Amino acid sequence: MIFFELFYTFFKIGAFTFGGGYAMLPLIQAEVIAKSWIAGDTLINFIAVAESTPGPFAINIATYIGSEMGGSFGVWGSIFGAFCATLGVVMPSFIIILIVAKFFEKFKESKAVKGVMSGLKPAVIGLIAAAVISIGKTVFEPFFVNSINFANPMLWVSVGITVVMGVLAFRKVHPIIIICLSAVVGIVAGFAL
Repeated sequence: MIFFELFYTFFKIGAFTFGGGYAMLPLIQAEVIAKSWIAGDTLINFIAVAESTPGPFAINIATYIGSEMGGSFGVWGSIFGAFCATLGVVMPSFIIILIVAKFFEKFKESKAVKGVMSGLKPAVIGLIAAAVISIGKTVFEPFFVNSINFANPMLWVSVGITVVMGVLAFRKVHPIIIICLSAVVGIVAGFAL
């Protein structure tokens, strides 16, 4: 049944991903697209929406996909699907944090624990880098289908937004300002071009 599959899939994603939402992205892409629950371009669009709405990124995606998949059973199916997927993605972290909180003080000086923590840091960075490359490829791919079309104004708008917002992020401009500026520039460029 779809509700159990939603719970199990997102439980797997939550259980085998360390480092938060961006680190979950490669697993979310692999699982959700492979099951044809959502198309790749729709997922990219929803990532943009999930990043500009309140709440954790992975929970927003799980809730949305659960709602969509349960929607064929009516309003209550949509609500229950969202609940199952959200519970699935949250439950592993909840269980792990309970276990870690109980035993961390006792083992925090252990060489094995320190080794695990130092090993997880580069893995998380690698997963986040994979997500950035994957999303960047999907976002910029339309501009590079056969060859680079330097005459396409949207290419320059996209590159400009990426560069300017990247610079603003490194200059410690508040993320809300960056999100709002990006939205305004994107809307204006969409209407103007």
